[in-house]
Amino acid sequence: MTAAANDDWRRYRPAPADFDGRVIMVTGATSGIGRAVASALVQNGATVILHGRSEKALEALYQELKPLGPEPSVAQLDLERAQGPQYQQLTNEIESRYGRLDGLLHNAAILGDKSPIEHYDIGLWQRVLLVDLTAPFVLTRCLLPLLRSSTDASLVFTSSGVGVRGRAFWGAYAVAKAGLENLAQTLTDELENTPIRVNVVNPGGTRTKMRTRAYPAESPASLPTPESVAPPFLYLLGGASRGVRGRRFDVREPTPA
Repeated sequence: MTAAANDDWRRYRPAPADFDGRVIMVTGATSGIGRAVASALVQNGATVILHGRSEKALEALYQELKPLGPEPSVAQLDLERAQGPQYQQLTNEIESRYGRLDGLLHNAAILGDKSPIEHYDIGLWQRVLLVDLTAPFVLTRCLLPLLRSSTDASLVFTSSGVGVRGRAFWGAYAVAKAGLENLAQTLTDELENTPIRVNVVNPGGTRTKMRTRAYPAESPASLPTPESVAPPFLYLLGGASRGVRGRRFDVREPTPA
């Protein structure tokens, strides 16, 4: 996967009708990049399904976004504990309420532990792989019929630099992101002749809670805000990127000439 030939996606600003009528689900919507993207989507006319695991956080976000655009809906699902029936219930609820899904942003993730493989806790490894890789697979598999019901569906995965090349001590998180990149590539090939386009975004270092846990000595002020890295996600989730598929967008890296 390679990025687009120009930098328009970095500076993307939605046109007035880019998101009108689009139904988009954002996982991990209660904080960080997920929250920034969900808020921007609502303000630009999209109907957003807000996913998170905390009922309290989801309710607060719902109340915050409700006056800003089309009324969002809430999808509470603990990706670490959810089983088939919970995923099916979510799918049924989306189908019953909207009849289709025009976009799905996989943004929810946990960092795990930055420790060498030799000492990595086995239970934690399994948790990270479950939340960061298996859950996106299960959710995608369940929601594909609803994405197929759209005339222009976009499936976007949030990745990381360690998803392309693993680094010491990034353990399960790096392995999960590498698997996510491969999942996106596989889906790109399998969905080539469908209305569903698949792309990957690597936002790079961003001022989020996860980044602080990964680099506790780093000054958050030195990093871009989640809101500043939202444009590429909006670009891919809206109609402006129709036909863009199978690409990887590195927000912090210069686009090759």
